[in-house]
Amino acid sequence: MLWSLVKILLFVGVVLVLTWAAVQLMEVSGQAVIMLPGIEFTLTPLQMVLALLVFALLVWLLFKIIGLLIAFLHFLNGDETAISRYFNRNRERRGFAALADGMVALASGEGQLALTKAQRAERLLERPELTSILAAQAAEMAGDHKRAEESYKRLLADERTRFVGIRGIMKQRLAAGDSETALKLAQKAFELKPRHEEVQDTLLRLQAESHDWAGARTTLGAKLKSGSLPRDVYKRRDAVLALSEAKDVFSDESSIEAREASIEANRQSPDLIPAAVMAARAYIKADNKRYATRVLRKAWEVHPHPDLAAAFAEIEPEETPAKRLKRFTALTKHQTQHPETKMLLAELYIAAEDFPAARRALGDLPETAPTARNLALMASIERGAGADDRVVRGWLTKALSAPRGPQWVCDKCHAIHAQWAPICDNCGGFDTLSWTTPPREEITLPGNADMLPLMTESPEEREAHKSGPESALVIRDEHGDLDPAAVPPGSEPGESTRPQDRGDEARQDKLS
Repeated sequence: MLWSLVKILLFVGVVLVLTWAAVQLMEVSGQAVIMLPGIEFTLTPLQMVLALLVFALLVWLLFKIIGLLIAFLHFLNGDETAISRYFNRNRERRGFAALADGMVALASGEGQLALTKAQRAERLLERPELTSILAAQAAEMAGDHKRAEESYKRLLADERTRFVGIRGIMKQRLAAGDSETALKLAQKAFELKPRHEEVQDTLLRLQAESHDWAGARTTLGAKLKSGSLPRDVYKRRDAVLALSEAKDVFSDESSIEAREASIEANRQSPDLIPAAVMAARAYIKADNKRYATRVLRKAWEVHPHPDLAAAFAEIEPEETPAKRLKRFTALTKHQTQHPETKMLLAELYIAAEDFPAARRALGDLPETAPTARNLALMASIERGAGADDRVVRGWLTKALSAPRGPQWVCDKCHAIHAQWAPICDNCGGFDTLSWTTPPREEITLPGNADMLPLMTESPEEREAHKSGPESALVIRDEHGDLDPAAVPPGSEPGESTRPQDRGDEARQDKLS
């Protein structure tokens, strides 16, 4: 505000001074005569001053025109001049506008438009470190992988963009399935930026897929140092890598190295079930049964698993069922309410032919959490207890459509694996397999309702069923309830229509 007032006052002062000077010149007497050949000019003092000003302006314009002509000649000669700088600035302005439009199109998901703008910006700017990045990303979005790879290769020439180029080509090779080249590029990118988290993860996965466990452990250590991996997760994954290394060494029949690697993996992560099993078997091979027992017991305390029980049985393979039942107390006294502990006890009692104890050990597991395994155990218990074949077949029929229970399931893609592996075979995730129950899938057998009597009844029962009175036929309504109109005379709607069925139900209640 103050500066505006000062400028107004200055302007008024200049106008006053010029007005006073003009008045003074008008009051001056006399004339100025300018004589040219054949022409004579008579000027007053004021006109003389104005003429001098016009003459000075014309001289200034003449010099400017001469300078412009000289600059034009230099421009035609290819020299840098004000004219060339003007056109360069204009071209640069249009190039940056095209670059900005390309970035907006890329963010909007318009790959082809972004690629067109990137080509225009590249032609106007001649700045490959800027335009090649946009062109590569736009070509990727548009599906032009060849042009994208060419753009990434141009970035390799500049030190500032070399990492971007290597990373881009690495992703292209991964998409094409060329894991060998992608691994080399990932190693080079890791050398340039060892703290880059995406490159660390990619390199770790590729090294694990190629069974380069030593290199993978080095990369894992770099992730820990860069702070992108918590220490507890690092210990777990390092144990997974050590276990994988042990499995490879074991496959090469190098038993000493396998034992050392598996024991190291179990020491780093005692809750890793495959590591505990392999370490226990290494101790068994070294005739150190006490350490094998301790390893399996500690793992069972964390998470009961059938592989742990199988390895525990290998400690004393020749023992009797009674001795085995007693020795397995070291496991079964822990996690007593866990389904795996209950099923293990039931299996041990079945082997010892103590079927009532097996039924008590299994508890209400077949009713509350039925699986194919515990239902098959119930069939074995009923068979061992002398139950009718129809009852045994009934349990086996339920097992056909029951879920399998916990399995090795990938946390990322939910693929089911028969055995534990460090890498998911489906999605390639590292250390994503966990022992858990997969999502329930309905199992439908063709003609299930028609096949059920064939699986649960004996031939004699089916024959009697066919030739018997109307009591052999029970009709249910659309909701699965008994149709009162179809219940034979003398029977209650909720009762079984055959005497042997009621006898079986009474016997089942007595066993329960």
